[in-house]
Amino acid sequence: MGERIIKDGKAILRHSPIELIEHWVLALSGLLLIFSGFGELPMYKRYMVTQIPGLGWAGDFFINLYIHYLAGIVFVSVMVFHAIYHGWLGHQGLLPKKGDFKASLITLLSMFGFGKEPKSDKYLPEQRLAYAYLGGVGLILVLTGLVKVIKNLPGVYLSPTLITSMTLTHTFVAIFFLLGVLAHLAALIFKVNRPLVKSIFAGEVDAEYVRDRHTIWYEELMRREVKAEVEEEERGEEVRVTDLGTELGKGDEIMATVLKVKGMSCQHCVMSVTKALSQLEGVENIQVDLEKREVRFDNVKGVAAEQIAKAIVDAGYEVVQD
Repeated sequence: MGERIIKDGKAILRHSPIELIEHWVLALSGLLLIFSGFGELPMYKRYMVTQIPGLGWAGDFFINLYIHYLAGIVFVSVMVFHAIYHGWLGHQGLLPKKGDFKASLITLLSMFGFGKEPKSDKYLPEQRLAYAYLGGVGLILVLTGLVKVIKNLPGVYLSPTLITSMTLTHTFVAIFFLLGVLAHLAALIFKVNRPLVKSIFAGEVDAEYVRDRHTIWYEELMRREVKAEVEEEERGEEVRVTDLGTELGKGDEIMATVLKVKGMSCQHCVMSVTKALSQLEGVENIQVDLEKREVRFDNVKGVAAEQIAKAIVDAGYEVVQD
């Protein structure tokens, strides 16, 4: 998905361009389906919607029918693409998990000041449930809608009972779909959800918000970041190994330096300390042990202890002197 830490740790890339396009095409086609679907009923003239400037066409059955068909084609196409694309890549973050109902209730209560919200992954439990709800309702709409289309094809005969049942089901499920969309939008009433609005448009969200609310996902991103930096450092070390052997001699060994560092508590701390030390030329093979609160590294060029300590302090931590 390309999700990663960006802007020097100040933001997280949450959605790729493909996912943003999916979201907006699906959302807009869905809204057109709802509007045109109700437009096929004798509603807009009755409730004077057609008198709103620019909406005079809304009372025309055939215009709404054509819009409904076109929006339906787009809607179904995006649903099929979504299933194939994310299924092929193995994306399962939005699939409901065991305990989501309970976690959603706890999260909802915490929004009203009762209890503490549980740590979440990339998607909140209520987001996974909403995905399943809208996906299921959308699938029923597609299937019943196909029956309504097939019945209009030349030479096709379907029983009146089937047509009536499919029509009623399609209409009532459309109402549930509309309620789901409204509930999805209503979630933004809560202040705690508003930082996610930015990701809907730009694909990114503030790192501080992710760290505080999507803690499980944030820590996983931090582990990836640290791993990538360590691998990059190791690749650079392989390039320098020949020159280093010449300087030190084949029989020489480098003694690892171990420092006690106060203030480290999470993967963000690991990345900060690693990044600070890696900027010092000659400090290599950096390893941070959170449990022991230790930093181990090779000082191959004899960087001054004061300079090393300053780098750690500047990163926001404290070197504990033995």
